[in-house]
Amino acid sequence: MSTTNPLEKTPSLFWEMTILGCGTSTGVPLLFCECSVCKSVNPRNHRLRTSAWMKFDGRSILIDTSTDLRQQALREKIPRIDAILFTHPHADHVSGIDEIRSFNYVQKERIPAFGNHWTCSELRNRFPYLFSSTLPIEGGGIAGIDLHEFDAKCETLEVAGTNVTPIALNHGSQECIGYRFGDVAYLTDCSSISEEAQTRLQKLDLLVLDCLRLLPHSTHFSLAEALEMVERLKPQRTVLTHLGHDFDYELWSAKLPAGVSLAYDGMKLSGNFPLPNGEAK
Repeated sequence: MSTTNPLEKTPSLFWEMTILGCGTSTGVPLLFCECSVCKSVNPRNHRLRTSAWMKFDGRSILIDTSTDLRQQALREKIPRIDAILFTHPHADHVSGIDEIRSFNYVQKERIPAFGNHWTCSELRNRFPYLFSSTLPIEGGGIAGIDLHEFDAKCETLEVAGTNVTPIALNHGSQECIGYRFGDVAYLTDCSSISEEAQTRLQKLDLLVLDCLRLLPHSTHFSLAEALEMVERLKPQRTVLTHLGHDFDYELWSAKLPAGVSLAYDGMKLSGNFPLPNGEAK
């Protein structure tokens, strides 16, 4: 006879994800644009370049080093970074990479970063002073980053002492990487998701998903495509990110289906990961 108390809660681990930026590559407002969203005074229509900060069990994981990383880190008072997960090497997702040196100064250690072959190759080519041991270091120092290349077919990555599941996404003709932490998935910059990748995205509590604009686009989900994927995956809740200036926050918040919302800069999402085998932390 079981002695389990049905009123006892399953041991769990608190997590929090902060949307550092939810805007497309230009940011919103777009320079010189006179549309109502770009001219809006609503701060939730002001969108820095897309990136996120994941915290759980004392770990601090940065997803992408966006163009606006310095501003985002100051706003959110990010105290340290234990690891960086790169989704892909487009400029809006990596060009803040030099800001990592400030964390090196404070932490007095190098920081591991993870990316697929496309990302790692591009980073080594575009930032040779960070990743080449033959170039002399002059001036105020450089970011100390240890780059780890992985194949998205692998089951899990060990990142800052925990397991993270990579998700291969189609970003036009290239492979972008999404990441799953427990029952939370972060998928930006994608135009389609294979059936195989969808098997890694079942039973989600939270899905953060790419949604660039209303009309179809060659490398990003449109709103209709994003909502179709939500219907296929059936997460408990969905937050749409990488938003352009098609989306007025207040207007579209009233239009979206139940369980689906727009991201905004500084948005905090949280929950609890059930621990395996009921193990207490």
